Amino acid sequence: MPGFVLLATSPALMSAAIGYPLPDADPATPPHIALDPGVWSLAGEAETPERRAVLPLGWSLAAAQDAARDQPPPPDGAPPVGEIVVEGEVGPPKSDPAEAINEESYRVTQAVDAAVVEPVANAYRDALPDPVRDGLGNVVRNLGEPSVALNFLLQGKVGKAAETLGRLAINSTLGVGGLFDVAEKRAGLPYRRNGFANTMGFYGIGSGPYLYLPVTGATSLRDLVGSTLDQALLPVAVGDPFNRIEYAATYFLINGLDQRLAFDEEIASIRASDDPYRLRRETYLAQRRRDIAQLKGAPISERDRMWLEELEALKAETGTAPPPETAPPVEPPANPDSLAVTRTR
Repeated sequence: MPGFVLLATSPALMSAAIGYPLPDADPATPPHIALDPGVWSLAGEAETPERRAVLPLGWSLAAAQDAARDQPPPPDGAPPVGEIVVEGEVGPPKSDPAEAINEESYRVTQAVDAAVVEPVANAYRDALPDPVRDGLGNVVRNLGEPSVALNFLLQGKVGKAAETLGRLAINSTLGVGGLFDVAEKRAGLPYRRNGFANTMGFYGIGSGPYLYLPVTGATSLRDLVGSTLDQALLPVAVGDPFNRIEYAATYFLINGLDQRLAFDEEIASIRASDDPYRLRRETYLAQRRRDIAQLKGAPISERDRMWLEELEALKAETGTAPPPETAPPVEPPANPDSLAVTRTR
């Protein structure tokens, strides 16, 4: 067992050991040590370097331990003094409790997308001229206007609800069933995205757990419920022909391929990142919180801003960011890799 040994010796022996001479003193009178400012010296002698003596010093660990025991205890909740405390979370984040399942779903979905969906979308793009493809996309978007108008009304935004209904009336008539977006080009009524998920978020309903589902892509429990309500509006409220399987299949196919082409570059940028799954999750949730904040007229958090800026920087690095003058005026959806029939906006 290790220990400490304290050796004691006389000043004369210590001085001789290190080469310092001791002063001449009366043998009958033992020398004593006095402390003057800045120097140890023999009392009654001149303080010169040749006449200084070395004073051996010693200390005890027991004294230090006694002093530590005399310290008052730290207040409740405070870490002990002198200790390093490392805090962290173990397991999936609170926003993504099913992280392992979602990440595997993301991996499988991306593999299917690269093997099937992306080639089909490219064939759809190459087979149809741009005006025809844009017209089909306009029809799909026009069919979603009733849900957009209803949710603006539920959010108390009467002006935007009226503008959306005006878009629906103009494009359904002068735009030949929505094939042409006459309302935006001629009447200056821009398209705005909205949906039941936004309304729930507007009134304080949280997003719930993050989900990455096959076909649907990145979503959350709240957005999944809102998307279902958006899709059910026309079949329930209007009925025929919107409740037919032929309508649902055509709507699903055109909307999915159109969205896949529109955001092919963003999907490629996320795939090229160091952690695609995490970047997809964090940017999706940040975009959705931004959407809700914009409805409330509130700023977004610094963390959300960081994730959105990181995505834009990644798109710029890969050369996929569109120039400002050609950027589409329509706000992009939060989950561009989704093939949902109606976007959860």
